[in-house]
Amino acid sequence: MGTPQRIQSVADIVLGDSSERKLVIVSAMSKVTDMMYNLVHKAQSRDDSYTIALEEIFEKHMAAAKDLLDGEDLARFLSQLHSDVSNLRAMLRAIYIAGHATESFSDFVVGHGELWSAQMLSYAIKKSGAPCSWMDTREVLVVKPSGSNQVDPDYLESEKRLQKWFSRQPADIIVATGFIATTAENIPTTLKRDGSDFSAAIIGSLVRARQVTIWTDVDGVFSADPRKVSEAVILSTLSYQEAWEMSYFGANVLHPRTIIPVMKDNIPIVIRNMFNISAPGTMICRQPANDNGDLDACVKSFATIDNLALVNVEGTGMAGVPGTSSAIFSAVKDVGANVIMISQASSEHSICFAVPEQEVAAVSAALHVRFREALAAGRLSKVEVINGCSILAAVGLRMASTPGVSAILFDALAKANINVRAIAQGCSEYNITVVLKQEDCVRALRAAHSRFFLSKTTLAVGIIGPGLIGGTLLNQLKDQASVLKENMNIDLRVIGITGSSTMLLSDTGIDLTQWKELLRKEGEPADLANFVRHLSDNHVFPNKVLVDCTADTSVASHYYDWLKKGIHVITPNKKANSGPLDRYLKLRTLQRASYTHYFYEATVGAGLPVISTLRGLLETGDKILRIEGIFSGTLSYIFNNFEGTKTFSNVVAEAKEAGYTEPDPRDDLSGTDVARKVIILARESGLKLELSNIPVKSLVPEALASCSSADEFMQKLPSFDEDWAKQHSEAEAAGEVLRYVGVVDAVNKEGQVELRRYKKDHPFAQLSGSDNIIAFTTSRYEEQPLIVRGPGAGAEVTAGGVFCDILRLASYLGAPS
Repeated sequence: MGTPQRIQSVADIVLGDSSERKLVIVSAMSKVTDMMYNLVHKAQSRDDSYTIALEEIFEKHMAAAKDLLDGEDLARFLSQLHSDVSNLRAMLRAIYIAGHATESFSDFVVGHGELWSAQMLSYAIKKSGAPCSWMDTREVLVVKPSGSNQVDPDYLESEKRLQKWFSRQPADIIVATGFIATTAENIPTTLKRDGSDFSAAIIGSLVRARQVTIWTDVDGVFSADPRKVSEAVILSTLSYQEAWEMSYFGANVLHPRTIIPVMKDNIPIVIRNMFNISAPGTMICRQPANDNGDLDACVKSFATIDNLALVNVEGTGMAGVPGTSSAIFSAVKDVGANVIMISQASSEHSICFAVPEQEVAAVSAALHVRFREALAAGRLSKVEVINGCSILAAVGLRMASTPGVSAILFDALAKANINVRAIAQGCSEYNITVVLKQEDCVRALRAAHSRFFLSKTTLAVGIIGPGLIGGTLLNQLKDQASVLKENMNIDLRVIGITGSSTMLLSDTGIDLTQWKELLRKEGEPADLANFVRHLSDNHVFPNKVLVDCTADTSVASHYYDWLKKGIHVITPNKKANSGPLDRYLKLRTLQRASYTHYFYEATVGAGLPVISTLRGLLETGDKILRIEGIFSGTLSYIFNNFEGTKTFSNVVAEAKEAGYTEPDPRDDLSGTDVARKVIILARESGLKLELSNIPVKSLVPEALASCSSADEFMQKLPSFDEDWAKQHSEAEAAGEVLRYVGVVDAVNKEGQVELRRYKKDHPFAQLSGSDNIIAFTTSRYEEQPLIVRGPGAGAEVTAGGVFCDILRLASYLGAPS
């Protein structure tokens, strides 16, 4: 009813409705109720400008009427408007002189907005040829004050007056005023704020309506606030109890009191969108109890209340003492504070409750006064105030008697790294209420909604190092994203990519089909701290993971801090797990003690399941005796091809040309990379070794270690081909091959990296290309080691191993496995 155009739209909807008889409840035009209250306030404040304000209201309605109406109906309405405004002017003048307005005077003035809009709509409907009457509900709706700025309908008296009204005006279409009513003494009053919906429910109950439709500006009731949860959906049905709970917890559905009148007569309420008539809306009605036990269907919606404070009253002297709770809440009542939620420990040792933050100071002061003696004597240990809180409520009729709902809710919150301050659940089980830090509330809402309502795991991903491995991973994510979303309910959103000089950030997800171009054109200077902050502060997605695709020690040094922030970490970077032992142990202790995950399968064996195989053996009680393997794809390639007439330097050059080696082959030939993998496996096996404890036989000739460049090294390497040829010939003569291996000797608690010879029938002698092979000798696999073999180098397989860890993380967070 905000503008003349909207009033005409309402008329069109009413005329287009197929119901035989219709009763339409209307509110005032947009802002008019506030303008009327302002009139009264100005008049009693003796502010002369009330006359100008009244003239503005008159002009607003006159202009609207001239837009909508014509002929005799326009003249009739304008005559009534002139008369009403003249009466209001006289009344406001009296208020101005007295400097005071009684509540009934104020209610009489304020109610004119509904009187005028009802008349305009009725004339607009009549203009189309349909018979229509308008009803001043002060003639029929009788209410009595019930305290706390509320009124209760007198149904018996109202029904009598309504029957009398209908006997005089039996029209098929009636437009009635919302918001206003009368007392039993015929004194004008109102139904207070949100009174139009309440009016509709009361009148609907009185006339035994088939249905009450509330026309608003949304398509229906959402499963969560769509401004906070973009995936929120319209609910087709709600029970009366669910709507009641949602409205209490701040959902923009209905005022809780609106549901009471229709509920007793089992009249459904439908929420419809005035601006999208094609949307079916949400029906609020009685619903049967749950039959199917489907957990995902148990929670119907989520609602939140912000800006709360938690008050905790605690002390051993409370236990078993009658009247303690009464005294607490009596003190709260005395200061007029509204208690939103209460939770009491069964030991009666503590009671906590939530109140609006602006009221908590008065509550705290009142409690300190009331319990001064108990606090001094130590019977109460404290009256504590925790500011900056929010409430998250999960609502659903079918939660009742369904096991596991609470477990899933708290599991979803825990996996999003959210701490719960207090919990409350009524015995009706229609809602579970939790108190959280306000800064966590949106993230908690999204995590819970995602787990229950969508059963979709959404993961915000930050990629560090879009080089060979990182770039390949991004392309794999691009190719597989839609399949994962459709088949596995996993929604992977890359919201950040950073290299050493440039980074690209997005709040909702980067278009991976053009990530390289976007990084080049729209990238900003790289800043790792800002990059991590962007991921951490993102409230769109509850689950966040940083994927470090670098080999950078400084990046790896941040893993502990990231995990502590609740950000999961996945990496093929070996530097953290092979670095200082105390840092490694600290990192693993944090990861084991939290719901934050740290995955690093690709640090050993690229995409091969080496770490997971080792963990599986240990977790099932097997004992590791020895791990021996060819861990370097580069060195595997070199020694697999070092045969026949090829020289060692030629094979190294081939490997470099094919991209198997690092830019400087000495980084591979030094054996340091193999030593890092050995130390990682040794630590996974429970050995507390440092990298310096691993003796490494370097393949870089001592004379070439000091070469100033890779090119110089490659130029001088052929001078050592004769030495390599000799080693190769000796091995060949003995029916053996050369292999560069790493060994974890768990029995003697040591490791080594060296060049060894193996018989040609040994599994290590039968590799091809850049294959890795790892043999696990354990108590169970002592006679014949358990062997893992496959490609151990290359961007595709390494990125695939990282991708596998991302999917493993998604399954841990709730995605179907």
